[in-house]
Amino acid sequence: MTRVPSTGRIEIRDLRALGLHGVLPHERERAQPFSVDLDVHVDMSAAAASDALADTVDYGALVQQVAQVVSGTSFSLLEALAAAICRRVLDDPRVARVEVVVRKMRPPVDVDVGSIGVRVVDVRRT
Repeated sequence: MTRVPSTGRIEIRDLRALGLHGVLPHERERAQPFSVDLDVHVDMSAAAASDALADTVDYGALVQQVAQVVSGTSFSLLEALAAAICRRVLDDPRVARVEVVVRKMRPPVDVDVGSIGVRVVDVRRT
């Protein structure tokens, strides 16, 4: 019998981390909160069959890597931050596609908003 891939996604919602991202000087002087959502598309057939963590993308390690990108780097634009997160997630060869939403929780605007963000989608290129 031929194995049929079981494509699925790992969903991470509202990962919170502090970072120095923004165009304005005061945004780069004091860390501010960011929220990240991830949809990580992977072949889940091996993990479903084995029930072994080694056969899937470890979401615990993944959240640590993403938090490190938010906290350990600095970008002017949310688009650049989201693209850097995509690249980090796609470092794992098991990831076929990733969708990243990055939200600035305290955007420097004169209107009361909950957050402002961007959504970036990237795929593995063969």
